[in-house]
Amino acid sequence: MTITFLGTGTSQGVPVIACECEVCTSADQRDKRLRTSILVEGDGKVIVIDSGPDFRYQMLRQKVMHLDAIVFTHEHKDHVAGMDDIRAFNYKQQGPVEIYADERVQLALRREFPYIFDDRGYPGIPQIDLHTIDLQPFDVGNVHITPIEVMHYKLPVKGYRIKDFTYITDAKTVSDAEVEKIRGSKILVINALQKEKHISHFTLDEAIKFAQHIGAEKTYFTHISHRLGRHADITKELPAGIALAYDGLQLEI
Repeated sequence: MTITFLGTGTSQGVPVIACECEVCTSADQRDKRLRTSILVEGDGKVIVIDSGPDFRYQMLRQKVMHLDAIVFTHEHKDHVAGMDDIRAFNYKQQGPVEIYADERVQLALRREFPYIFDDRGYPGIPQIDLHTIDLQPFDVGNVHITPIEVMHYKLPVKGYRIKDFTYITDAKTVSDAEVEKIRGSKILVINALQKEKHISHFTLDEAIKFAQHIGAEKTYFTHISHRLGRHADITKELPAGIALAYDGLQLEI
């Protein structure tokens, strides 16, 4: 099974247009970060976790020709705004895309995209099959997924474990019970927004501490603000076994 990082960035701390900070002007492609999302391919399925505002370009850049499902972590705009662009897959596949979201996220999707859920079925709108999830494990075809609840300040957000791979974004705290679901992961992905303290995201130091607490063979940081700094510079500060993810990075699990 292949995991591809479609995006490792965030709307948090995004500078204004024409910013001349060292990250925005970097020639290193690893510093070009679209909004956070991953592509999961294997066991006969193609799955995206979160479809943010960059979803259409991410699909084109990665040359994704088929999409079975989108699994959502939470309802913030930088994670759901691109769902309208599944219509190209509907047209090509001549069928709906499966959507997996909890009840709270579904309410947000209905507010954001009311035309998708309109009973009149306006032609050309995105076609979806909606599945309600909670904290119980579920399957997308043969892909077994275990939800993990983390707290994004006061908002519950879902991370997901697939085999020995755990993907978490927008976390500030994780309960002991949910940590136990992560234990034994060989690869951990966790958010590391910036060095400065933040109310709803792990800082770099907090992410390192959490990664060391879990003890995965390899940890990658995602949901990276430009405030964190350049990829090459931060890499020098990271302990062994911990790395920054970057757009286009592929992992085999």
